Amino acid sequence: MKTLLPTSTAGSLPKPVWLAEPEQLWSPWKLSGTALTDGKQDALRVTLQEQQTTGIDIVSDGEQTRQHFVTTFIEHLSGVDFEKRKTVRIRNRYDASVPTVVGPVSRTKPVFVDDAKFLRQQTNQPIKWALPGPMTMVDTLYDAHYQSREKLAWEFAKALNEEAKELEAAGVDIIQFDEPAFNVFFDEVNEWGIKCLERAIEGLNCETAVHICYGYGIKANTDWKKTLGDEWRQYEATFPSLQQSSIDIISLECHNGRVPLEVLELIRGKKVMVGAIDVATNTIESPEEVAETLRSALDYVDADKLYPCTNCGMAPLPREVANAKLKALSAGAAIVREELKSQFQAKRASSKAGL
Repeated sequence: MKTLLPTSTAGSLPKPVWLAEPEQLWSPWKLSGTALTDGKQDALRVTLQEQQTTGIDIVSDGEQTRQHFVTTFIEHLSGVDFEKRKTVRIRNRYDASVPTVVGPVSRTKPVFVDDAKFLRQQTNQPIKWALPGPMTMVDTLYDAHYQSREKLAWEFAKALNEEAKELEAAGVDIIQFDEPAFNVFFDEVNEWGIKCLERAIEGLNCETAVHICYGYGIKANTDWKKTLGDEWRQYEATFPSLQQSSIDIISLECHNGRVPLEVLELIRGKKVMVGAIDVATNTIESPEEVAETLRSALDYVDADKLYPCTNCGMAPLPREVANAKLKALSAGAAIVREELKSQFQAKRASSKAGL
């Protein structure tokens, strides 16, 4: 990225009220048929314009064409029965009714590729596209076929790799894999989770990212966070392995949480998307609050590797709140960007004076 401290979002953004019920996950579409197809494309245009208006540098689709960051991709795979449902424990924190894996899973057709091509036609800005990670996909299903989380994750990784390669060909600059499960199943992450992630990015030339947060700002997640204690040190269990991985960028939650920022030292050398916007509250951060989070992160992340971002997806937030938060993110990044430029100029002037 040529821009210093390029801003981006973690994933989802609120949908227009005419497309789906606002402030909900898995919100049903309000349109159908051709009207739905057109409506999704209109929503892509709208969310792009809103990102541009609020100063976001690395834009995304805001997940406008999908109901959920995991299940929409799974819907397009063979071997999964959405009518045959089971109640399982999701992320080891809440129960949910989920589809069942009933046979071999495979990707029979592209899922988001046409959407990515459409978005690419609308802008010359860098595009980041989010896909669910293999482990998080496994954790959002009932497996009646493989009966092995690792085997199922490996098959998902193959399907994700096929999709990722076509997204790259469609003009996507950064492909992000969402793995909130990495903050829960630490042994599995280190045993096979990262290996499956490596399989998902195999052969890609674009930049790759893994997003690991503490979840959307929904009640199940905020209640879980209350049980985590005074410091959230879950990242310590997986960051050493991720630092050795081929993933280019690691995206994590920072602002208004209890994550000690010294954990960033464990991924020194990686590019880091620092979550500087809290998605679990409607309170709008001030630009100075954002700037302070970024300044703190700069103790552990080189400036050319720091990407200001949101903590997680913003789909459950009111649209006007999300836009105001994105403005704050951009403004806060601009403050620190100017500080860094001033520091650089001062050092350069001092160096010249010493010659």
